[in-house]
Amino acid sequence: MTAEAAGHIVWTPDPTRQRLRAYTVEDVFKLPDDTPRVELTDGVLSVVPSPNGGHQRINWRLVAWLDRHAPEDMEASLAVGVVIGYRNTLEPDALLLRRPVDYEHHFYEPSQVVLAVEIVSPGTKRRDRLQKPALYAAAGIPHFWRIEQNPLHLFAYDLVDGRYELVADSADELVLTAPFEIKLPIADIAP
Repeated sequence: MTAEAAGHIVWTPDPTRQRLRAYTVEDVFKLPDDTPRVELTDGVLSVVPSPNGGHQRINWRLVAWLDRHAPEDMEASLAVGVVIGYRNTLEPDALLLRRPVDYEHHFYEPSQVVLAVEIVSPGTKRRDRLQKPALYAAAGIPHFWRIEQNPLHLFAYDLVDGRYELVADSADELVLTAPFEIKLPIADIAP
C-alpha cells in the first residue's frame, strides 16, 4: 500500500486489491492521515481530484450561505464523506447534516445527511450527474443538489419513491420549501 518517493513514504492503493475490488469501508477508515481524499466504489479506491479555484469558491460560498440560513437543527459542512455501504463511500462537495454533529469524524451515515451537493467539473461530469445521485438516492438521502458551472446553474432534487425528481432549477434564484424555506440568489454563490 505504499511506495517510496524522494525519501517519503507515499500511500498508493494495492494493485491486486484494486483488481479484485477487495477494499471495504473499514480499509478506508484505516488509511494514513496524509492519504489524499478517496472514494470507495464497489471495492475500488479512487482519489478524489482537487477542484479548481472556481469550483472551490462556489463550494465555500454555498456552505457559508447554508450555514447562515439553515435552521438550528442542521449544520453545513464541506470536505467530509458519507458511508454509503460496506464497499462504497462518497466525498460530496457539500453536505447539510442533522445535528448533533461529531466533528471528530470524517464520514457520516446517510441517515444524518439532509442534503448532498455535487459541483460538476469537467473531469467528474459523468460521476456527478449520473453515478453519485443514484448512490445518494439508494442510501435514502432526501435532497440532492447538482451545480453546473459555466454558466452557473443549480438543480435541486427531492427523493421520491427511491429516485430523485427535479423540484427546481435556476440560474437566478433557487426557491424551495425543503429541506427548509430557501431563497438562494445564485449570484451569492458565484465565483
